[in-house]
This record gives sequence, structure tokens and C-alpha cells, in this order.
Amino acid sequence: MKTVIDQLKEKIAEDHILVSEPMKQHTTFRIGGPADIFVVPSDLDEIRHACQIAKEQGIELFVLGNGSNLLVADHGMDGLVLQIYKNYSGISVQGDQLVIQAGTLLSTASKAALAAGLTGFEFAGGIPGTFGGAVVMNAGAYGGEMVQILKEVTVLTQQGEIKTLKAEELELGYRKSNVLKNKYIVLEGVVSLEKGDSDEIKKKMDEYALARKTKQPLEYPSAGSTFKRPEGYFAGKLIQDAGLKGYQVGGAQVSEKHSGFVINRGDATAADVMQLIADVQDKVKEQFGVTMEPEVKRVGRF
Repeated sequence: MKTVIDQLKEKIAEDHILVSEPMKQHTTFRIGGPADIFVVPSDLDEIRHACQIAKEQGIELFVLGNGSNLLVADHGMDGLVLQIYKNYSGISVQGDQLVIQAGTLLSTASKAALAAGLTGFEFAGGIPGTFGGAVVMNAGAYGGEMVQILKEVTVLTQQGEIKTLKAEELELGYRKSNVLKNKYIVLEGVVSLEKGDSDEIKKKMDEYALARKTKQPLEYPSAGSTFKRPEGYFAGKLIQDAGLKGYQVGGAQVSEKHSGFVINRGDATAADVMQLIADVQDKVKEQFGVTMEPEVKRVGRF
């Protein structure tokens, strides 16, 4: 009887299939145990084949981008992790629109917009994620969000069909969409921008980059902003006002530079991060009566 690996190899290159792959090598947090099976597809056929095998075998399937906004359990992940990243990336400029493949980094896409003299994508330049992940989470920064520029998205459905959906059909909200609920896999999308002045676009991007460098702990591994913004508050300020700036559990720490970020000081475990998040939630709730909801997605064998 053929194993799952044998079945995957029928259409996917052997070096694109990894077994017991440490997830800490594939997350911006640099945390996470081994994934049972880790597949890095380079085309639609490979994506479709991996999805089909996972479905037929009743194996859990998790779609990964560059591993930002993610906390993977120390014990790793069951099933098959499908990483749609560098092998599935690319951009084409069509007038005032960009067609972007799911594995493309937002930083790369924003540079392409700049090169084409298109404005509207500047906010995304420093977001450490892929285009596919940005669609799923309606990523945003500095007053901009994907919902403002996204025109349509091409997805692979659970049934193996390719569908093109208008942005309005994705129910994009604050750090959410219906992509996960419907178990869609984002393949590519179109963003609609406007002609602008390249010098002005570059100036805005530089301003955002400087603000990030000055205010965010980019020198340490993290998953980005750890908590969603509570209605009427700023997460970082609440945490700081609760006296938790620099608070540490094992190798995980509330950043001294920006309290909205939990950073990996070098040897943090997922358990350290989880305990720190729980402590922050308890302290903020106790002092201010505000419930802090994590923005970072938790996956794996917790």
C-alpha cells in the first residue's frame, strides 16, 4: 500500500516534500516543533495534488505563507503543512492594477507598485507577510487595509475548483475574512491602485519604514502585533500602563521598545509565549476591565 509520501511524490518533486520539518525554521517567531509533512509547491498542480491527497487520507491540512502572525506549538503540527511562499510568487503590472501571486511578500509587491508609479500600497511595505496571508487577515497598517485596494481574488476551493471572487464576497473586516471559514486557498489576487508621483510614494514608504524601525522591535524575532486593538484603546498602551513593558516569561518578553509586541529573546518556547499572553490578559483585565484578544494565530499540538 502506498504511503502518503509516495502518493505526494507522484506529482510533486521529492525535494519539495519534507518530513518532520522544524517549524521554527519557517516562522518569523522562530518557534515551533516539527510538522509531520511539509510541502513546498511550485505550481497549481502541486498545490491541488497535495490538497487532494490530504482530503482523501483524512489528513489535517494547514496553509502557510512566510510564517508571520503565527505561534506554532512546541510539539509541532499534525498532518500536512502546505507552504505557499517563494516558489509560488510573482507580480505583473496591468495599467493601474497589480496581479499578485499568493506567496509574494508584501514588501516585494509594494516595491513593484513604487516602480510602476502606483500609489495606495505604501501601507503594506513593512508588513512581514505574504499577499495570500494579507488577504486572509485583511492585513493593515498606518490607516491602510487590504480591503481598500483589493479588487478580486482567485482561490482553490475544498472541491478542487478554481474560483475568482470579488473582494466584497470575502467579508473582509478587522483582521478577518471568510477565506478560512470556507477553507479556500488563495492563489492570486488583483489590487487596484492609482497613478501617483514616484517621489511622493517613495517618501511615504520611507516615512513608514522609519516609523517601524524607530518604534518596533525589528531586531528580535516576533509574530508582529501580538494583540488585536481593543475597541477604543491601543493594545500597546494598555500593556504598558499595566506595568508590563519588559515583562518576561522564559525566553519570551513584552518588548521594551513597543509593548504591543511579544519578542523571542533567543530561546523562547511556545509555552513561554502562551503563559506571557495569559499573564498580560489577566493583568489588563484586572486593572482596566478590558479583554485582550490575541491577533497571533495559535496552531499545532498545544
